[in-house]
Amino acid sequence: MNPDFWKGKKVLVTGHTGFKGGWLCIWLQSMGAEVVGYALPPLTDPSLFVAARVADGMTSIEGDILDLPKVLAAFETHQPEIVIHMAAQALVKTSYREPVQTFQTNVMGTAHLLEAVRLTPSVRAMVSITSDKAYYNSEWVWAYRENDRLGGHDPYSASKAGAEMAISCWRDSYFGEATQDTRRMLLAQARAGNVIGGGDWSADRLIPDIFKAFMRGDPVFIRSPAAIRPWQFVLEPLRGYLDLAEKLWDGDFSYASAWNFGPEVTQIQPVSWITNYIGERWGDDASWKLDDGVHEHEATFLKLDCTKAKALLGWQPGLGLDTTLEWIIEWYQSFTRGEDMRALTEDQIARYDALTRG
Repeated sequence: MNPDFWKGKKVLVTGHTGFKGGWLCIWLQSMGAEVVGYALPPLTDPSLFVAARVADGMTSIEGDILDLPKVLAAFETHQPEIVIHMAAQALVKTSYREPVQTFQTNVMGTAHLLEAVRLTPSVRAMVSITSDKAYYNSEWVWAYRENDRLGGHDPYSASKAGAEMAISCWRDSYFGEATQDTRRMLLAQARAGNVIGGGDWSADRLIPDIFKAFMRGDPVFIRSPAAIRPWQFVLEPLRGYLDLAEKLWDGDFSYASAWNFGPEVTQIQPVSWITNYIGERWGDDASWKLDDGVHEHEATFLKLDCTKAKALLGWQPGLGLDTTLEWIIEWYQSFTRGEDMRALTEDQIARYDALTRG
């Protein structure tokens, strides 16, 4: 990734009030980008958006991606050059309770962004973020490649597969090399999962559940301690999205496709291992208990093959799992002490950038 590339670029990020979107916007600000965010208000209290003062140094628009006229107005006013679409209903358990809203947000919301890009000539590159759960999960040991079958057991996964279909449709119909005369707008989608980092307060996610319980002095209740996940620090896939946006900007249509961004095999660990690791370092007799209630179906194993990103983008995971967890513990402990979370977030970005640049 080239930090100089982003200086002065007009970047519109949807979902900037969320966990990943907040980290991305602070990173873009640190590189001198002119950032506009479009999202609903933060869904949690506390939130990274408030704790790290994400809105400082950017234009923050409060709006729903299902409100197409408002989305179009934001594009007309700010004339972005690069769009990174991250707004979504991102929780599996919520999707079981609200399947229609999940499909509306993840499929029609994505269609609205694609249409706004189609109608805004200033946009030259768009990266639309879906999920590793867009793959039809056969629960096998092999990693999924970008051309594997899409689908989903639960409403969230199926809605992400639906978003993928919308992305492919707009790319084939409007953003392909043969469908554009004078304009060159390139579109790609990115798939990542089990992204962890400081400042995530979402419901029904392992890391937020752990720290919310430990901060209260309570044991954390774990649904599936044996479930295996490929954990990755939040900045890893974000760097992939930015790498990809730079390539799209250059106008090479070979990059306008689907991309996986996931961790190395060494970062695949069961839920119980992660919980024990954090508990031992948190102290205060932190512990966990089995939540043996009845729960909706969730995948037990899903791994991505990132050969394409490594070979063609030069992207590589840069942070080991131990360092990832230490940085996360550092973030939440600093939060409990009332420290400057914007400064710490920027510091972790700088440290990560130094590590990945060698």
